[in-house]
Formats: sequence, structure tokens, C-alpha cells
Amino acid sequence: MRHVRGPLCSIDVGERTAETEEIDDVLESYVGGRALGTKLAHDRIPFDADPLGPDNRLYFATGPLQHSTMSFTGRMSATGISPLTDGLLSSNAGGFLSRNFTGTGYSAVEITGASDELVIVHVTDDGVEFEAVPDLAEATVSETCEYIEDEHDLGSEHTTVIGPAGENRVRFASIMTSKERAFGRGGLGAVLGAKNVKAITFDGDSTHEVEIPPIQMEIHGEAAQSDSPMKDQGTTSVAEYANMVEALPTHYFSELSFEGIEGVNGDRVEEKKYKKGTCSACAFACKLPTRDEETGLETEGPEYETLMAFGPNSGVDDIVDVMQSNKLCDELGMDTISCGDTVAAYLASEDEFGNVELIHDLVEKIAYREDVGDSLAEGVDRVHDELGVENWSVKGMEFAAHDGRTLNGQGLAFATSNRGADHMYAEFYPYEYPLVDAEDAFDKEGLEGKPPKVVELENVNAIKDSAVVCKFSRDFMTPERISTLLDADYEDLLGVGARVVSMERHFNNQRGFDRGDDQLPYEIPDFERGLDEYYAERGWNDDGTVPEELLETESSSPAPADD
Repeated sequence: MRHVRGPLCSIDVGERTAETEEIDDVLESYVGGRALGTKLAHDRIPFDADPLGPDNRLYFATGPLQHSTMSFTGRMSATGISPLTDGLLSSNAGGFLSRNFTGTGYSAVEITGASDELVIVHVTDDGVEFEAVPDLAEATVSETCEYIEDEHDLGSEHTTVIGPAGENRVRFASIMTSKERAFGRGGLGAVLGAKNVKAITFDGDSTHEVEIPPIQMEIHGEAAQSDSPMKDQGTTSVAEYANMVEALPTHYFSELSFEGIEGVNGDRVEEKKYKKGTCSACAFACKLPTRDEETGLETEGPEYETLMAFGPNSGVDDIVDVMQSNKLCDELGMDTISCGDTVAAYLASEDEFGNVELIHDLVEKIAYREDVGDSLAEGVDRVHDELGVENWSVKGMEFAAHDGRTLNGQGLAFATSNRGADHMYAEFYPYEYPLVDAEDAFDKEGLEGKPPKVVELENVNAIKDSAVVCKFSRDFMTPERISTLLDADYEDLLGVGARVVSMERHFNNQRGFDRGDDQLPYEIPDFERGLDEYYAERGWNDDGTVPEELLETESSSPAPADD
């Protein structure tokens, strides 16, 4: 099996030490990225660790495809215990960091302990240095990146940075890279904040050689020639259709379509787009650098999920207002979905939908934990009783769009996801709109035939997150191509994906998670039967726990792909 190369660099920020460790046996079985991070986290983080304590560890990892020149590979993974969900969680970000990370020569970097002062950690192929930066306390993401560039001649593509939200341990704080790309969901920015790490930089010229098959250029060429609407509108290209089929959460999930959609749809985003945007080595170029000429506001996005949370779900029908919310979250370092949904919960409690001035004020108050922002920084699951609103979360994570009340398979996928109510864990929604060929599509209603497909998609996405390859490659990354690129039998790769999902679940089981956490705040037909079928397909117990013997069979590496 083709896998990432290099040792693990373990950094204790409390002791100011760094050690390297060979982990070839893990790499040979777990590809890289999310699988590598999950295996290391499962074996090295105490099951009872406090997410915001020194025993939690954070893993950054790339995969073998970051050694290619192929489109869809400008991404990498971060893994640790989530302060938002209290479970093991992986998040991945695009941008331009991943190839600078591979330049350090490490397959993964582990951050543990907690510093007694605010620091930047500089990771290079020559070693690790620690820099005290007390003057950067509560600096924004841009201010921190500017300091690093001025003092160390390293652009934002070399950095992972937290904003004030991470330092203040907002439970949905992001880790930002390339200024505007986020390790977003789950609050891993608060983990760095609790460790008193303001930023980590990566630089070097020690990339290990990984031979990637020539098919990479075929995929790259197809990405360049594609006429996908995402090249003009990003993920917001689905907004009008989601609204039409009533799958767009509106007014804090009280409605399923938004009468003001024309003010915040993909066309409005495309009108504000002023240049092409992309990630490292990618010719698909689906990113959205946007500018409002009247106000001078510039940001990247909003993408569809941000549009949902700060647009319809908050009762806002002006794309410039959503752009401003997006900009604030990026500068302050917060996940736009969780932040937007939490703000929407407050708006519902105060009957203030559409109050843009209040929304932007709340975003800032959350980041600095000021006034009501201190409570809202805990997220919907922890604050809904205080607000007197329904708890729209799964496992503590706020809902993405693609509403499961209409798209029932996506509803099941929200429930089973180890990460919580995240749309990318299984990514079932394209099969129900549908955005796939008719022969692959499912009817929106009910769960007939869907649990095995949820399992398959979770396993496939675990492999994509380990390779690491963008989820938007789904029209290009066929099973045959994945098998060729990773030099392994496809079914065996699905087995690796299944082990990753089971390891995440097993870790969470040790922290008290079970079937009771795989629930939704609404009913869908035959849900409990669908959950039973999902568990049976995975070989898990009826209560949503993983049998120990399932983990004991995980050791072998996948067989090579057939030529």
C-alpha cells in the first residue's frame, strides 16, 4: 500500500522538548492523514483526557497524495479530542500548508502538554524551536500571520494559527491556515488555545519521495477541463435547489425554505467573486475570493454551509452581511457553521432574526467571551436550555445544512457520524437531491437500502481523508483510481476505512458514548430500524458500542492493487 513517509515528531510544549519516533508499522497499515492521526490518538491519548487539558494531544498529518502534483490534494488532517463533542474528532483544511508540512520530513506532528506562556512553535527539518509571543495575546489571525511573515519570512501558507476564540477556548474555535482556510469543525482551535500555542509554522526541504502513478496527470487534466458550476459558485451552487426541495434550514431550523434566498444564493456569491481561488496544486479552482466594491469588504466565501448558518438560519437575506459574518469568523478563528447556528439560537430566543448589527456584535462577543458571548461560546448543546430553544445538535455538534427531515438518509448519516452533525462525514446528501446519476440515486424519504450505503460512504471518506484528497473529487476519484493511486485492493482500502471509523467509535465508547448519542432532534421513518441495520453492517453491538475483538483483527496491511 502506498503511504506517507517519515517519522512522528512529538512536541511537548510544556517541557519545551521535541523527539522523533519511527512509526513505519503504523504507516504501512494506515495510509496517512486521518487514519494515521486516529490510530496515534487512539493509542496515545488517555481515554479520560480532558479535551482542554494537557493530556489531550493534537495530531497534524498529511498523506501520500501530498507528494503528487494532482488536483484535489492541497489538504491535510488534524485529530484530537473535541472540546465541542467530547469525542475523538478529525478535521481537515485546504489551502497551501500541506506541502510545506511534508517539507519538514515528518509524516505526523504531535502536540502535547501545555505551555506556561503564549508561544509559537516552529517546526523545520532542522528541529523544533519555541518562541514566546506574549504581545500576540488575542491577536487576530491576520495580525498573527503578518507578525510571522515580518519576523520569520514565512507566508501564511506555512502557518497554522488560532485567533482570540482559540485562546479564549470557544468550543467551536478553528485552527486557521493560509489565513482563510480552516480546520473548522469540532473546536480543535480551543485545544491549541488551552495549550497556550498561538501558532505552529512548518518549513523545510526534506520531503520524502513517494512515487505516484501517472494517472495523477489524467485526473489533474480532467479537473482543469471540468465545467462544474462549483468553479464559479463553489458549494453555494446548490443553494437554490436545496431551497426548492425544502432541505434548507431557516430561522433556527423552524422552517425548511427561505423566501429571501435570491439575496444569498450562488448567483449573488458569483457576482462578488473577483478572481479565481484554489488550493495547492489544484486546477479545479472552486474557492471563492469575494469583494463588495461599495464597502471594500474582502473575504473568501461564503461557502454554502456558512451561507445557511448566517443567512437563512439567521433570517438574513443580503449576501454582503453574510460575507461580513464569514470574515469575522475567519479573523477571530471560529467555525462558521457552529457559530452561525449558535447565533441563530440566540436570535430565536430574542425574536431578533435578521438583526445584522446584533449578529456581528454577537460573533465578536463569542470570540472574546464577553457578556452573553461567554455562554454562547459553549455551543448550542450546552446553552439551549438557558436560551429556551430546541437543542439542534448531534453529539454536541451543531447541524450543517442538507436537512435530514427532507433528506432522510442524510439524517441517518448525521446521527451515526462519530463527529456529530457534520455533512461531510458520510456525505450522503448528493444521493438524495440527487447530484449523482439516476441509477445511483435514492428517494429522499425513508431509509430503505440506505444504512449499507451510509457505511460505505463513511469508509470511503475515511480513506479520502487519509490519502489525503478533497471530497469534491468524487466525480473524478473512482474506486479503480483510488486503488491505483494507493496501490491497494479497493475492498481492502474500505476495510482500512472501516477500522478508522470503528477506532473513533471505540475511543468515544470509552468516554461514555453509545446508541443514546446516535439520535436526532426530529423523527424520520424507521429510524431505529435503520440504526439497527447500520450497526449490524458494521459488526457493532446493538447499543452502538464496538466489540473489542473487532479492533483485534485490524493489524494487516491491504493487498497491492491488481495491475
